[in-house]
Amino acid sequence: MTPTPVSPLRGIVLKCISVTVFTVMAALVKATSLGDMPVPPGQQVFFRSFFALPVILLWLVIRSELRVGLTTFRPMGHFYRGIVGTAAMGFNFWALSLLAFPEATAIGYAAPLMVVIFAGMFLGENVRAFRLGMVAMGLAGVLIVLSPQLTGVGPSDPAHMLGAVVALMGASCAALAQIFVRKLVQQERTSAIVFWFSVTSTLLSLVTLPFGWVMPSGSTLAMLVMTGILGGLGQIFLTSSYRFADASVVAPFDYASMILAVLIGWTVFGEMPTATVLGGASVVILAGVLIIWREHKLGLERTRQRRAGTPPG
Repeated sequence: MTPTPVSPLRGIVLKCISVTVFTVMAALVKATSLGDMPVPPGQQVFFRSFFALPVILLWLVIRSELRVGLTTFRPMGHFYRGIVGTAAMGFNFWALSLLAFPEATAIGYAAPLMVVIFAGMFLGENVRAFRLGMVAMGLAGVLIVLSPQLTGVGPSDPAHMLGAVVALMGASCAALAQIFVRKLVQQERTSAIVFWFSVTSTLLSLVTLPFGWVMPSGSTLAMLVMTGILGGLGQIFLTSSYRFADASVVAPFDYASMILAVLIGWTVFGEMPTATVLGGASVVILAGVLIIWREHKLGLERTRQRRAGTPPG
C-alpha cells in the first residue's frame, strides 16, 4: 500500500470535521432524551452503533479493505473493549439527558486526563511529574465544573448531581476503553477496531431491551438513525485525520467541541453555560493542551536522539 503523504492542514481540517460531526451527533442524542417519551440510553446506544455499521462497511469497500478490515487476531480483546466502550457511551448519553449540553461536554474532557493515569497503572508507562501535574490541574478544572453540586451553592438538584456522577463514570469508562485500544492497535488494524466495536456495542445494547425501550415517533426515529450515520462518518473523519498528521498536531482540536457545545446549547436547548462551567472547562482544556505540547516536544527529542545514535534519556 502506498504511504499516505503527510499533510498537517488536511489532517486538521478532517479532525475539525469529525469534532463537528460528533458534537452534532451528541446534540441529536440529547434531543431524543427530551419530550413526553424520552428514549433511554440503551436504545440510543443501539441506534448509534447499528446504523454506523453500513457507513463503516461502505468505507471499507471504497478503500478495498473489507476483507483485511474485518480480520481480527484478538476477538476477546475487542469484546472487552466493547464492554467498557459501550458502558462509556451509555453513561455519556445518560449524562446528556441530565445536564446542560456544555456542562456534559466539559466533564467529558476528564477522559484523556484519566488515560494518563490508567496508562501508568495498567500499561506500565512512565508518567513524569509534568504530566501528573497537568492531570492534577485538569482534574481541578473538573472539580470547578462540579463545584455547585459539591458545595450545594448554585443550581444544584438531585438530577443534576446524578448527571455529574454519571458523566464522570462515562469519562472513566472512556479512558479505560482507550487503554484497551492501545493494546489492540499493536496487532489489529484501526478499521477492525472500529468495525468490531460497533458490532459489539450493538449486541450489548440489546441487553437493555427489556428495560424500557420506547416506540419513537417519526421525527425521533429519524434523529436516532442519524446518530448512527453521523457516528460512523465521524469515526471515518477522525481515523483519516490521523493518517495525514501526527496525533500531537490534530489532538488539540478536540477542544473545539466546547465552542460548538456552547453554541448548540444556547441556540437549540436554551442553555447558557455558567461562568463556573466555562472557567472549569478552560482549566481542563489548558491542561490537556499542555500535555499534548509536552509529549510532542519529548517525541521530537526522542527522534533527534535516535538519529544521532544516542540512547533516549
